[in-house]
Amino acid sequence: MVRAALKTTRGGAWENLSSFRVAGRVVGGRRRVHKASNVNAERLRRLGATSSGDEASKVIATLPGDGIGPEIMSVAVKVLETVAEGEGVSLAFEEYPVGGDAIDKTGVPLPDETLEACKASDAVLLAAIGGYKWDNLSSKMRPEGGLLQLRAGLDCFANLRPAILQDELLQGSPLKPEIIKGVDIMIVRELVGGIYFGEPRGFETRDGEEAGYNTMVYKKSEVERIARVAFEIAKQRKGDIVSVDKANVLEVSQLWRKTVAEAFEADGCKDAGLSLSNMYVDNCSMQLCSNPSQFDVILTGNIFGDILSDQASVITGSLGMLPSASVSSPGKPGIYEPVHGSAPDIAGQDIANPLGMVLSAAMMCRYGLNEPEMADIIEDAVADVLAKGYRTGDLMNSSPPGTELKQVGCTQMG
Repeated sequence: MVRAALKTTRGGAWENLSSFRVAGRVVGGRRRVHKASNVNAERLRRLGATSSGDEASKVIATLPGDGIGPEIMSVAVKVLETVAEGEGVSLAFEEYPVGGDAIDKTGVPLPDETLEACKASDAVLLAAIGGYKWDNLSSKMRPEGGLLQLRAGLDCFANLRPAILQDELLQGSPLKPEIIKGVDIMIVRELVGGIYFGEPRGFETRDGEEAGYNTMVYKKSEVERIARVAFEIAKQRKGDIVSVDKANVLEVSQLWRKTVAEAFEADGCKDAGLSLSNMYVDNCSMQLCSNPSQFDVILTGNIFGDILSDQASVITGSLGMLPSASVSSPGKPGIYEPVHGSAPDIAGQDIANPLGMVLSAAMMCRYGLNEPEMADIIEDAVADVLAKGYRTGDLMNSSPPGTELKQVGCTQMG
């Protein structure tokens, strides 16, 4: 459905789609190149084409992972191939194991080969990790440990979590339609600092009883770099940034608030049309439930972002629709993945919702490959499919009563 909608959303722009040629497919360390033959000269120069006219491919490391991962990854790759063909963009897909799949094949959740390939790629597309089969392993050796190691290995310090509710799915939200309608939020969360990583941490005896302790700490440079990610994201959206902290009681939040304000001024963000305001985290949590449409970009630290992004995902109604990204410094590859888990109970049944994976691919195009046109096309196609009433099983109860719906499986939805 999505790939069919891709062609209709572009109107006459893809009339000559059949004139494009696609080279072979590559998996498991071999390269699968999707190349268009009649791209124009301007695009060739922008993508770094050689003098012979060959277009430089953008390399995407695909990590299908576990559970429904391979199913939804297959859909996303086919969608990307279709869009790349129509837009004259050359993509190369390289597939590698991660998570439980990697444990079964190599004994570790993140093989060295996978990490090195991801470092060498332009972007990493990850489907899902985990499953009951590996629950009894140590935390470091469980599938989820592979994701943490991958984030660390790529220095992915910024997590981007959009919370968008399609009008066709208003009924799926626990909030009233008049409150949730039109919500489009981007949460920018610092991912590698704060209380989750601060030292010292541990257990000790205090006043004769056992005590546990953690340290919440941020350096100025860590706050500056995540703030600048939010500034750049805001420039592509409405331009309104809300920095969330607990500066009324936490010194670390006082430093956070001061540093964000200084970076905003130093970067000339006001002149660029951006606005910055501050909000305490408890108030932000309440406002997400009572007036979520007021938010555009929310900038916050690790623990606050962890909680707020999960809250924002729930108010949109379906985890199966939500993408995310974990990004690093400019020029380094980021990780693009759906918010939902591996859903081992439904793996292999062709009933999984692939749209979160497809929208993650759109985020990759926008933020990882510098192809915003491709992102727009994919997002428009998803909206078109939903408007026509196509739903996977998890979305069947998310539409207003009386809506004519057609239930489809994972493959057909793609």
